[in-house]
Amino acid sequence: MDLVKWKNVEDVKIAKFPYKGQLLDVKGISVRWLSKFGDDGTGYPEYGLRLFTAQPGGEIPIHNHFYIQSMYILSGRFECYQFDPKTDQKSMSCIAEAGDTVVVPSIEPHGMRNLSDTEPATFLCCICNVYEKETV
Repeated sequence: MDLVKWKNVEDVKIAKFPYKGQLLDVKGISVRWLSKFGDDGTGYPEYGLRLFTAQPGGEIPIHNHFYIQSMYILSGRFECYQFDPKTDQKSMSCIAEAGDTVVVPSIEPHGMRNLSDTEPATFLCCICNVYEKETV
């Protein structure tokens, strides 16, 4: 068993997120890796728990990834976007606030932004690679 004190974990600012071969600008977002386990073969963990902080107006642009992602909103309000994978146009948005969970399936293009212009907002993000069960 390990005890991780969140304040002792490095708060890393995120400058760019990759999407379709491009690096897109991230605005006012930082992450603390609270736990990591395994390697998916591309340098990312099989499982991870992360604490994100979005500064006022902070935004994560359109992106996608192999792993399934669940985000539990701790504080503030976020507008969360789903994008059409063929056109990259917003196909849906919702408002998530403290106590809400947003689940993003594998490969689904998505993004989000902190709706406050004056207060930071935070969320826990659990990522997990899930593989189809092999049949014998």
